Amino acid sequence: MENKTLKFDALVVGGGIAGLQSAIDLADQGFKVAVIEKNPSIGGNMIRLSKVFPTLDCASCITTPKMAAAAHHPNITLFTYCQVTALAYENNAYLAEVLKRPRYVDEQKCIGCRQCEINCPVMVPDPEQGGFVAKKAISIPFSNAIPQIAYLDPEHCMLCGKCAKVCPKDAINYFEEESTLHIRANAVILSTGFRLTSLSDKVQYGRGRLQNVITSLQMERLLAPHGPYNRMLRPSDGKEPDSIAFIQCAGSRDISMGIKYCSRICCMYSIKQAMLLSGALPLADLTIYYMDIRAFGKGYEQFYQNAQAMGIEFVRAKVASLRQGENQSVVVRFEDQTSGEICEREHDLVVTALGVVPELNSTERFTYLSQGPDGFLASENINIDPTLFSREGLYGAGCALGPKDIVDSIAEAGNAAMQASIYLKRIKGER
Repeated sequence: MENKTLKFDALVVGGGIAGLQSAIDLADQGFKVAVIEKNPSIGGNMIRLSKVFPTLDCASCITTPKMAAAAHHPNITLFTYCQVTALAYENNAYLAEVLKRPRYVDEQKCIGCRQCEINCPVMVPDPEQGGFVAKKAISIPFSNAIPQIAYLDPEHCMLCGKCAKVCPKDAINYFEEESTLHIRANAVILSTGFRLTSLSDKVQYGRGRLQNVITSLQMERLLAPHGPYNRMLRPSDGKEPDSIAFIQCAGSRDISMGIKYCSRICCMYSIKQAMLLSGALPLADLTIYYMDIRAFGKGYEQFYQNAQAMGIEFVRAKVASLRQGENQSVVVRFEDQTSGEICEREHDLVVTALGVVPELNSTERFTYLSQGPDGFLASENINIDPTLFSREGLYGAGCALGPKDIVDSIAEAGNAAMQASIYLKRIKGER
């Protein structure tokens, strides 16, 4: 346990694209900023995407420079593999209790040489690649991870000692324990992001047991140039799919899952994925089953029309169920909302647009924070400024406040940083 309290001007909770933007904007103005990220690397969900809509620019090419800028900025300190467990307001400042999870690798000694990873004999599923391929039980999370520091998975490590023997810096520590940090900051920006609902929660869609029914994030990895296969293959047998279906609202606007709201971005990223697939597999049949198309941003309606012009089929329908078909295909049963008929079609691969839910699932130990009926953080007055909470110096940004696209997340992060900057300059003048 560490009792020393670290002091910063601002604390940013979440190292995704919104958190990084806020941190860089504040740091460029001379403020000292701490960034807390629960994963071993910063970058959030965006670093795991293939391309962004509607420009189809490389997601990694946008995110990686932000990650590097934050890592090398003299006014930013990164705390990765850490999680804020409590946040209180005392003596005109915010006090954060931060749980630092053990990497079992000394962060000060590790040089990212990957010798531990190369020599580790244990292979485990790689969540960074959608679980399609394996990684070592000790590894650097992914090729462009920041920081380039390995971490060990204690659930799969068999304590053979090979990583410790080959480490040139003697950085492996099998006995490392979790510790607690205490951070004092004058302002806090919460950019905790989102996660997708679990496919196993959807009974009608096979509870995740159908091999060729995958999530939208898994499809992102299959499409990425640094993905698991370097080409488009379905997971069950490595076959190039001739027919691919996208199921919209697979976890949104669904009272049975407790998610009544629209997740907003699903239509656009599914259209994006279908357009990318039409280039990777020009002979494949691509079908999007949708309830309504939400093309809400600048250029989004044209993007949707371009997809139709490319030959992507849009079927207005509510998909009732998925089941195993012949030759490992997936049978999609749906109600055609145009004709009212109950239909069935077979596809080689099915992609589900799961619901977006808040990553921060409880505000119980966070003073002055509350959640709305949808579980996302509730701002003080969403019509005036969605980044503001009831207590001065406390702000929100990105998908912590609700589902939104990358453009809106970055804009909101910039606004949160501006508000925090005004507040920090004001209280410094008062003291």
